[in-house]
Amino acid sequence: MKKIGVHLSLLLLVCAAAAGAQAGNAAYRVGPRDLLDFRVYEDEKLNGERRVSETGMVNLPLLGDVAVGGKTTAEVAQLLKGLLEDKYMQKASVDVQVREFRSRPISVIGAVKQPGNLGFSGRWTLIEALTAAGGLADNHGNVIHVLRRPDNGLSDQVSIDLDDLLLRADPKVNIPIFANDLINVPGTVEVTVYCLGAIANPGALAFKSNERITLLAAIAHAGGLTDRAGNRIQIKRTGQVEGPQEIILDYKKILAGKEPDVELRHGDVIFIKESFF
Repeated sequence: MKKIGVHLSLLLLVCAAAAGAQAGNAAYRVGPRDLLDFRVYEDEKLNGERRVSETGMVNLPLLGDVAVGGKTTAEVAQLLKGLLEDKYMQKASVDVQVREFRSRPISVIGAVKQPGNLGFSGRWTLIEALTAAGGLADNHGNVIHVLRRPDNGLSDQVSIDLDDLLLRADPKVNIPIFANDLINVPGTVEVTVYCLGAIANPGALAFKSNERITLLAAIAHAGGLTDRAGNRIQIKRTGQVEGPQEIILDYKKILAGKEPDVELRHGDVIFIKESFF
């Protein structure tokens, strides 16, 4: 059921992305530092790319400074058409496209080599965005979260398995990335548990936080139980909210699948008592 839920979330996000791609830049409102491409088909000398100033202005041949901030590309094109036809030509066919979305950049945080804001062309995929951020850092986890923040104030988030994206190269998870998206690559931290008592190699065990750390896994990493070990295992846990806890478990029942294999937390102390017989 969990896998189905992830796939459904992915499907919804991809469908929303497809709808956004069909709309192009129509709903996007121009902001400072955006790079716009202007095309006036009646006069090639007016064509070219212009950067929007911090005050939302662009400087264009013949027209000088024109206020474009806060307008969609269709509104900018209509404005320029009116200005040109009013002063310089009988008919003007104007097209405006956003080449770089600098006012609402993609943000990449977490375990990448160059976290921060990325100005982009509006036609990136997730892999291209990660590449632009310098690639993944060595401490990256197994999941990437993409948060989409559209103009309507709502947001949608999907979690993507890195193995699906990079190892299996599943094209469904290499989703389109748009202006104002936030990509979070959580890093791993070291989780330490302690094994004491009748165990082959007592001491501290270090795991990565993205690993599923269970009692049986910890015992296996510590070399297994000694011949003198009993079935009774004690876990001492210190919680910030619930306070100190003591968990008593039966090793044979866990091994036989009759009791669940307990998931461990950072700082847990496992004590395997010796058998008296």
